[in-house]
Amino acid sequence: MTRTLSRHERRRPAAILFAAAVVAMSFAGSTARGEETVRQVLPGAPAAEPPQQLKREKAPDQSEIERFCSNIADAARDRRYALQAEEMKQLQAGIDQRMKALEEKRAEYETWLKRREVFLARAEDGVVQIYAGMKPDAAAERLAIVNADLAAAILMKLDSRKASVILNEMDQKAAATLTGIMASAARRVDPS
Repeated sequence: MTRTLSRHERRRPAAILFAAAVVAMSFAGSTARGEETVRQVLPGAPAAEPPQQLKREKAPDQSEIERFCSNIADAARDRRYALQAEEMKQLQAGIDQRMKALEEKRAEYETWLKRREVFLARAEDGVVQIYAGMKPDAAAERLAIVNADLAAAILMKLDSRKASVILNEMDQKAAATLTGIMASAARRVDPS
C-alpha cells in the first residue's frame, strides 16, 4: 500500500529547506554588518556577559608627559645617587684593601732595609780594614776593578794618607772618576 502524499505534504521539505536558507543568509548578513548575533541560552545556564566595548583613549599631550617626567625626576636622581654611592663604597673598600696590602709590603721592605744596612755596616768596616792593611799598589789594582761607588765609599772611610797613596797608584781615569764621586758625596746640598 502506497500512500499518496497531499500537495501540501509534498511541499513541506522544500519549505523547510527554503526557511533554513533564509535563516542562514540572515545570520551571515548580520555578522558581516557587525550586528550582534542571537545566541541560544539553555535553561539554568548563567547569563551571557555583554561584550566589552573598547574605547579609544586620547593620546597624552605634551604637558602630561612633562608632568610625568618632572614627577619621576627626583626619584630617578635619588636612585642614580644611591647607585653611585654604592659603587663609591665598593671602590673605597677595594682601595682600603690595597692600601693595607701596600702598608704590609712597606713594613716588610723597611725590615729588610734595616737588616741590609746593619749587614753593610759590618761588611764595610771589615772591607775597610782589609784595604787599610793592603799594600797601596795592590789596593789600587783591586779598587780599579770594583764598582766605582763602592770603591769611592771605601776610600772615603780610609785614613786620608792611605787613600791618597792608593789613588796615586791608580790609573788616571779611574782615580778621576773616584775623586769626582767622593767630591759629590762630600757636598752638604744635593746637587740635583
